[in-house]
Parts: sequence; structure tokens; C-alpha cells
Amino acid sequence: MPPQTNRLEVTGSAQLSERIRMSEAPVIAKKKPFKKQIYRGIELDKLLEMNQDAVIKLMKSRAQRRFKHGMHGKYERLIKKLREAKKKSVPGEKPIGVKTHLRNAIIVPEMCGSIVDVYGGKYWNPVEVKAEMIGHFLAEYSMTYKPIRHGKVGVGATRSSKFTSLR
Repeated sequence: MPPQTNRLEVTGSAQLSERIRMSEAPVIAKKKPFKKQIYRGIELDKLLEMNQDAVIKLMKSRAQRRFKHGMHGKYERLIKKLREAKKKSVPGEKPIGVKTHLRNAIIVPEMCGSIVDVYGGKYWNPVEVKAEMIGHFLAEYSMTYKPIRHGKVGVGATRSSKFTSLR
């Protein structure tokens, strides 16, 4: 009868060789599933198929009131320009940004997938429109100021700063 330790070494080496073979097996890379764009539980494709009144009913009361009072032609022109930019773009790539001063434009499903360059007073801020943004204003995604960075004091800022080196 062979010694007990010898049998453990054999099974241990068999398990080790099995692990090595498993690690050498080709690993199939799983692609992340494409995250569907959803607004209030409804997918973007269904939102685009819905008529405008049904989409407006999904929005919050402020946006509903704005649409109830009628939309001005300038907002329609913005949507028309966004449609044209989407048509001209290569499939799979982002469309060219459309510049606008209409910070108070409410985002509708037709705008999704477009890039809108919103004017912030000095700069054009690119905003990529997604389904979660529907019902919000364009201005909410375009800051009008640069956040300040509090750092070292400048020369002359305090009485003691005149003794600090300028280097």
C-alpha cells in the first residue's frame, strides 16, 4: 500500500494541472449590453413614436404649461436644424453641434442624440442630449460661469503677502 501523502500529492497535482488547463482556455469577452435610453419608464423609440400631446403629459407641470401656451417658431427652427445635423452625420458618429442662444428651450425626444452648443454668455458649451434630459431646459446643462478655484493668495491680497517671495 502506497503512503497516504503520496496520494494527496498526485491528486493535488491533478487539480493544479486542471486549473492550468482552465486558465489557458480562450476567454470570451462579454460585451456590455447597450444601455437603453429611458424617460419615465418609456424607451426612447416608443417616445419618438408617440404623438406630442402624449409626450407632454409625461413631463412635469412647468413644461406642460409652456407647451399648452404654444411654442414659438424659433424652437421649431432649432429642432429642424438638429434634424438636419443628424441626417448629415455619419452613422455611428456624433453629429455636428448646432449653436443656439435658446437656453430656455425645453428638451423634447426629437433632440435626443444631438449635440447642442448652448451659449453661456461668453462660451458655447456643447450639450449631448440624452433621454433623461427630456422635459428640462437646455440652460440646466450649460453653466454660465467658471467655478472658482481657491488657491494661494496673490501678491497684495493680504498684509503678510508682501513678505512672500514672488517665485
